[in-house]
Amino acid sequence: MFRFLHSSDLHLGKRFGNLAEDLRGRLREARHGSIERLAARARENGADVVLLAGDTFDTETPTPDIRRQAIAEMSRHAPLRWVILPGNHDSLQAAPLWAALRAGLPENVILATEAQPLTLAPGVALLPAPCTTRRPGRDLSEWMDTAATPDDTIRIGLAHGPVQSFSEETLASDILAPDRARRAGLDYLALGDWHGAVAIDARTRYSGTPEPDRFKHDEPGRALVVSIESPRAEPVVTAVETGLFAWKTTTLDLLPTDDCEAALAAILPPAHLRRHALLRIAASGRAGIAGRTALVAAIADAAPDYALLELDETGLSTECDATDLDRIDRSGALRDAAETLLAQAGDESRAEVDREVARGALVRLFSYCATASS
Repeated sequence: MFRFLHSSDLHLGKRFGNLAEDLRGRLREARHGSIERLAARARENGADVVLLAGDTFDTETPTPDIRRQAIAEMSRHAPLRWVILPGNHDSLQAAPLWAALRAGLPENVILATEAQPLTLAPGVALLPAPCTTRRPGRDLSEWMDTAATPDDTIRIGLAHGPVQSFSEETLASDILAPDRARRAGLDYLALGDWHGAVAIDARTRYSGTPEPDRFKHDEPGRALVVSIESPRAEPVVTAVETGLFAWKTTTLDLLPTDDCEAALAAILPPAHLRRHALLRIAASGRAGIAGRTALVAAIADAAPDYALLELDETGLSTECDATDLDRIDRSGALRDAAETLLAQAGDESRAEVDREVARGALVRLFSYCATASS
C-alpha cells in the first residue's frame, strides 16, 4: 500500500491588500504555518510524501524570505518528502524562481518541473503536469495517456488547472480532461487550482487550499490523505483539517418584528473561536429602521472579538413608518432629508448601489439623531 497527503494552493506570500495591515500579517503567517500543519497531518496518518499540486507561491516573484523560509520549513520535517508542482501563479515561465529553488535544495524536497515519470517509492510512479505558463493554452495532462511505466505500478497524476470553466478567464483549451484518470490508467489524479475540496470522481480530486483566503468556498482548510492498496484498487481518501483561520458567511434572515440584536447574538460563534474567525453576516429580509440601526451597532460592538466581522446588508430592505421618521425630526431639514433618503432607498428604478447608499445614509441619520437625543 502507498499513502500520501494531497494538498495545493498554499499561495505563500499572498498580500491580502484589501484588509487591515495587522490582519494581513497574521494571514500571511498562517499560510507559512500551513506547512507545519500539513507535516503534522502526514505524520499522524502514516504518509511520508506530501504532493503540492501547484500554486505553492502566490506569485512568480516571491521575495527571498518567503521562498527560503518555506523550503527551510519543509526541510525541517525530513524524512517527510515534499513534491512541488508549478501552478499557474508560479509557473515555469518564472525561470528565476525555479532556478533559485534548485540552488541548495534539500534532499526531501522534489521539484516536479518536467512532464516525465518520477519514482516515489518502489512500484509507485508520479506523472506530473507542470504549468509552463500562467495560461498554457492546452491540456497539460494529456501526456499521461501514453506515459510508460512498468506493469503493476501505482500511477499517480499531479496537475493544476480547471476541469470546467470556473471563471470567465478560463480558456476552453486550458481545461483538463475530467476523465484523465480513466484515459491514462491513473490510480489517482491529484489536482490543484480550485480552493475548495471537490471530488470529480473516485480517482480525481481537488484537495482545496490548506489555509482559506476568501469567503467564496465557505469551508475550513483541508488536505486529503490518500491510500492506494494496490494498482487499480480504488483509493481511500480522507479529508483532514489544516486551517488556522475560518472564513465563513452566515445568513441572518429578519422580519420587521424581530429583535435584530438577539437574532445576531444567536448565530455568532462561541467567544473562544472568534480570534481566528473572519465572519461575514449576510442580512436579508426586512427590518425596521430602529432594528437595522441596532444591528449595525451590535456588529461594531462585537467586531474587536474577531479577526474580521463585517455586515453585508445588500439583501436587507428597510421598513420605515412615520414613528421612525418622527424620531429623526417631526419637521424641518432633517425630516425632509430623511423622507428623501427613504424614497431613494425604495426606488427600484435606481441602481442598487445608489439605493444602498441611501439606506446606509438613512440608518446613520437615524442613529445620529437617536444618540443625540439620549
